[in-house]
Amino acid sequence: MTVGEARQAYSTQLRSYNIQKCKLAKQKADLAERMKTTENGAVVFANEAATLELTYNAVAEKQNEYQDYMDRLMEQWDAKFNEVATRENAEAEKEGFEDLRKIMEVVRRMTHGDTVPGSDEKKVMEYDRDMYQMAKSAQMVARMRNKDREKHDSLWEDEEKREREDAMETADGQEVFANGPEIVSVEDTMASVGASTEGTE
Repeated sequence: MTVGEARQAYSTQLRSYNIQKCKLAKQKADLAERMKTTENGAVVFANEAATLELTYNAVAEKQNEYQDYMDRLMEQWDAKFNEVATRENAEAEKEGFEDLRKIMEVVRRMTHGDTVPGSDEKKVMEYDRDMYQMAKSAQMVARMRNKDREKHDSLWEDEEKREREDAMETADGQEVFANGPEIVSVEDTMASVGASTEGTE
């Protein structure tokens, strides 16, 4: 099972257990109020109160089990996400410096009057329009003075576009560190309490 699949499955479980736990807490509060307002309420509602308490505890215990697993799962997800994001950011920064180096080389070539491909000029213009205008003006002046000019190939033409790794996708796609607790519906957890209390009566 992947981390993404496990996160989805256990999130759904946690949501249903949270909802049921809130309902049971309200039932406990309502029952406590009835016990106060009924003569011998503690005796009259003793079995109902005990069953409700056991049910609440069973739901809370299972919810905690799921929450503990989910917390560890999120630690695994965060660690992988941060690892990939850090690596991708470092690569992007490196690529940014390399692009800047190439842009400065194109500007240098232009200011010497050399001919550079239009795609390289466009990269300079996209980076800094003023720098491009200055380089273009210097290129014209240099061409008037010097008839020997070099013709250059693009600095970007052999460059393969690097496929970027999606940190979220990678974190979701890794295998889980360990199998999680068995997924039991909240209804089954509550029913198991009812079955165990029936046998003791």
